[in-house]
Formats: sequence, C-alpha cells, structure tokens
Amino acid sequence: MYLKNFLCISVLIVLFTLGCSGSDNSDNPGNQNNERAPTVEAVKVITGSLPLEEELTGIVKARNQTDIYPEITAPIVEVAVNNGDYVEAGQALVRLRDSEARERLRQAESGYQIARAQVRQAEARLNRHNMNLDRIRELRSRDLETEAELENMEAEVESAEATLELNKAQMEQAESIIEERKNELENTVVRAPINGLVGLRNAEIGQQANPSTRLFQIGDPSQMKIEMSITERMTSYIEVGHSASITSPGNNGIVEGAITRISPFLNPVTHSTIAEIEVANPDNILRPGMFVTIKIRYAESENAILVPNNAIYFHPDHGYEGVFVAERIGQELQFEGDQPPGELIGPAPVTFVPIDMVAKGRLISGIEGISQDSWVVTLGQNLLVRGSDEANVRPVDWDHIINLQEIQSRDLFDIIENKMAQQSRRDTSGV
Repeated sequence: MYLKNFLCISVLIVLFTLGCSGSDNSDNPGNQNNERAPTVEAVKVITGSLPLEEELTGIVKARNQTDIYPEITAPIVEVAVNNGDYVEAGQALVRLRDSEARERLRQAESGYQIARAQVRQAEARLNRHNMNLDRIRELRSRDLETEAELENMEAEVESAEATLELNKAQMEQAESIIEERKNELENTVVRAPINGLVGLRNAEIGQQANPSTRLFQIGDPSQMKIEMSITERMTSYIEVGHSASITSPGNNGIVEGAITRISPFLNPVTHSTIAEIEVANPDNILRPGMFVTIKIRYAESENAILVPNNAIYFHPDHGYEGVFVAERIGQELQFEGDQPPGELIGPAPVTFVPIDMVAKGRLISGIEGISQDSWVVTLGQNLLVRGSDEANVRPVDWDHIINLQEIQSRDLFDIIENKMAQQSRRDTSGV
C-alpha cells in the first residue's frame, strides 16, 4: 500500500510540474510568490470510526481438491480427460498397460488351483489314515495288533491333519493373491475419486507412470477454501465468524466471506495455526492455487480523525510518520463554498505534524495528533520535505483522493507518458 501511495504521489507530482510548466505567468507580478511555493493537494479531515483489520495472505483451494496418483507402475496407454473437463466419481481418467497385470492374475489363479488340489489330496490322505487307525484300534482291542503299531498310526493321522491345515492355509493365501492381482488389474484404470473439474494434467500416452507421478488435480471450483496462517497473538482476537475480504493482485474483484474454522493446535516451531474461509465462487473470481490477500475485520476502532492513506508520510529527517497540515496565519485553511474547483489558494504555511495511528484501513486510516478541522496534504509531500514551509494548496474532495489511491500503476505510467508527449509537442511548436 505504501509503495502504491508513493507511486501515486510521485507520478502526480510530475503531472503537476508538467502542467505548471506549460503556463506562462511571468508577465503577472502578482504570481511571483505563488510560483516560488510548491503546489500541493489537500483534503479536509473527517471524524468517525474504522473497522479494525488484520491483513494476511492465503492460498486458494477448490472444495474437495485432491491430487490424482496411480497406484501401480505402468506405461499410460490412454488419457480419457483433459484440463477443464467435468468428471464424476468413478469415471475413468487414465488407462495403464494391463498385460503384465493380467498375466500375474492368471499365474495367481493357477497357483490357487494347485493349492486347492493339494488340499483335496491332504483330505484323502487323512481319511485313509483315519480308516487305518479305526481298524488298528479294533484289532488292538482283540490283542491282534501291538500297542506300538497303534501309536504309530495315531502319529500318522496327526501328521496328515497338520498337512491338511497347511494346505488349506496355502489355498487361502492363493485366494488372497488372486484378490491382490485383481486389484492391480483394476488399478490399471485410474478413476476420479470425486465429482469436479480436472486441472494440472500431467499424463500423456507412452509416459511411464508410478505412484509418485501426479496425473491430475480435481476439485469443485464453485466452492473455494482459503487457507491462511495466523499467529498465536492473532488467535486472541480473530474468531470463527469474523468477516473477511479476499482480493487477488491479478483480479480487481473482491470476494466477501467469513472465518469458517480455526485449527485449535499451534505449530510447535512457528507457533502459528491454520484458519480457513469457505466461500462460493459463482463468477470464478477465485482460482485454485491463487495467492490472495485477506483482510479480516475483527472489531471497530474508537472515534478518530480519518485521513486518506496518501496523507500519511514517513519523514526522512524526523524518522517517524506524520501529516503535513496546511494552515493560514495560525488558523486552519478555509475554503469558501463558492470556491472554483481546483483553484489554488496560498501560499499558505504548511507544518509537518507527527501522528499516532489508531486504525489502519485499505484506503483510510484513523489517527490522533491533529485537530478535527485540519486540512492535510495528500499530494506533494516530497516538495515540502526540501525545506519549503509554504505551499500553494489545491483543495480536493474525498472522492478525488480515494479514486486516486485506487488507480493502477500501469494507468499512471500511461498518464505521465501522454502528459510528457503533450509537453514535448508544445515545446517543439513553441506554443
């Protein structure tokens, strides 16, 4: 803001200089005192209160914004969507080569068939051993078989049971491998996890994709989420529900919103936390990834003297901020109601007065240190710093100075170039 104010002041000083150089008043002796004093603009202060604001920066994200990664490594064989396409959850985005996955699935199914056959063999072997055990027990009850033979057969049955359990476990493992291979085959098609617009495409046919390759970003830009970092000190006065204005350097629109949520946990290193604002975005003023400025209004200042931000000047000699107050013989400069717009008044005394800042706004600030009927210089402070204690004052209204503060730098450069071209033509023609 100070840079913008400085640019506005510097450019318009040049304009005034060029404009004044185009007029020839040398034949009028009454203008000699006026010509020795610099020309400045001034506006009369007003009183009132300002919203107390905290200016932060944040990053814009779309609702449900997520990055899309493949879960396997394989070459891309088809890309089904492009940037800006709307997709629904489950829709195919990219197809990867699946020949290897199909072959691994076929091998897994073969392994399952082998494991299943081994289970059937183990069951048959166990049944046979159980029949032999029953026969030996019957013979042993008649003393026709030895105790050792009975114990040996019982051991055979126990071994067959263990083999059957092992084969069943192997069959279950083979079933799990089949499911894993099926998932791999399904993962050769990368699908949208949510509804939204596709952006940041990074997928081309023939490209080798792996789980660390971000293919797309998907989100719903009709609803935006702005994330910003707030300090531990700010958490004492910034709360959920406080209103906020969101602006972007690349967009003149302003989006109004409110603090939606604040994380209760502070980062142990930075001692800051994350605050979020959720806003509708019907006109697409905000875009995912945009760097924005957020002004959070958390309270109202007390009644104070209000001045345009262009009036606040950091004096290089004194080393503090203040305003130049235009006075006349000890009394505040008075402008008559029938004063022609833009007519110079003066020369009048101009004094630099230190101020205390009460509240800082985007275009207007509340200050203390001057009277309620003062006129403050809003343009030409640099000329006064050179040692001049008088100035020709051009009265302006608040609309003029507020509009001036909102002029973009490029517009100002165009104005000064046109003015210099006009001056050059006058010099060439001798007019």
